[in-house]
Amino acid sequence: MGRGGTEPVGAGPAAGVDAAVEELLDELDSVDAEGWYPAVDVERPWSTANPRIAGEFARPSAIRPYLRRELSALMRAGATVTVRASRPALDFNDPGFFPALDEDRVDLRGKKLFLFGPERMALSLDRLSHYCGTPAESFQRHVLFTNYAMHVESFRERFPDAEGPVRPGVQMPAWHQRTPDGGGVSLVNIGVGPSNAKTITDHLAVLRPDTMIMIGHCGGLRNHQALGDFVLATAYQRADHVLDEVLPLDIPVIPNHRLNAILLDSLDAAGARYRLGVVHTTDNRNWEFNQGRTLAMMKSARSIAVDMESATIAANGFRYRIPNATLLCVSDKPLHAEPKLAGGAQPFYEASKRRHLSIALAALDRVGRDYPDGLPNQELRAADEPLLGTETGD
Repeated sequence: MGRGGTEPVGAGPAAGVDAAVEELLDELDSVDAEGWYPAVDVERPWSTANPRIAGEFARPSAIRPYLRRELSALMRAGATVTVRASRPALDFNDPGFFPALDEDRVDLRGKKLFLFGPERMALSLDRLSHYCGTPAESFQRHVLFTNYAMHVESFRERFPDAEGPVRPGVQMPAWHQRTPDGGGVSLVNIGVGPSNAKTITDHLAVLRPDTMIMIGHCGGLRNHQALGDFVLATAYQRADHVLDEVLPLDIPVIPNHRLNAILLDSLDAAGARYRLGVVHTTDNRNWEFNQGRTLAMMKSARSIAVDMESATIAANGFRYRIPNATLLCVSDKPLHAEPKLAGGAQPFYEASKRRHLSIALAALDRVGRDYPDGLPNQELRAADEPLLGTETGD
């Protein structure tokens, strides 16, 4: 039982490569529509250790802009690319579907075209639609996370034609400023807490976004911070606990340096007050009721802010090799007699929401201009674990 693939297609003039890639992408869609998992095989003549890499996946329409960019780069570098049908796609209720989701059964460090198996990808694409209320195909290359509806309001003011949820009441509503090449910005209101932060980034990872940035609020921990000041995270103290089993706490997790540098320039250009430092992420919204251990951790790490999502997003960004950063705004100062109270919250929100979003969007505009092919991925992975990649010698 099988289905034929296409003939191998090699490098050529730019126009020829573009046309060949579109033909390959159309064939992948056809394979998927006929009920098969599509596969891609790549022959890389420059690689002595791994001249051939392959991968299978699900629903290529959801990652078409990503595939277009990466396959084009490979072919221009001299690679030969072939697409084919791999095996019949499993239904979600197939007995073999559930065990195929287990990441522990897959060597995430192995040389491959895709981090995830097609079953894992298919489920995540479905879950994205369920949680966010929009098709997975709507997500753009740059993703902002917030935990406040006010940032959604500002985003919709900035992009009145943004695509939003097709039904009310979704758990983590998403809005998308779509562009023809997928290089726009998506904003997801993930709500409060590390559980949602893990859930959304688990699923979003299959789309291989260029950037993820958290733009939530935080408690400022330093005396000289003021409400409305910004915090650009340089490291994280992980007290969120949701990823401890899969990413031990002794593994360092830091934001992407290039993305942080661009955000820093954006802050300076806006004339904003800010501090750089460690963000303490907790899973306990009421940590103030049992202060001893948390305060000791904050002091030992010299933390400058506390929140409930940033380290979770950063840890999953590290796991799945997605450039990420954190730009928070100080909404309260729990250690300095300025707790977050209902009476004072709304004026602060109204004053900060547009500026916060504008700084983040200015940074993403620059990322798109300076790195149209994505931030350099060699900074995100070990030497033996590339995804698509065209680096010589890998």
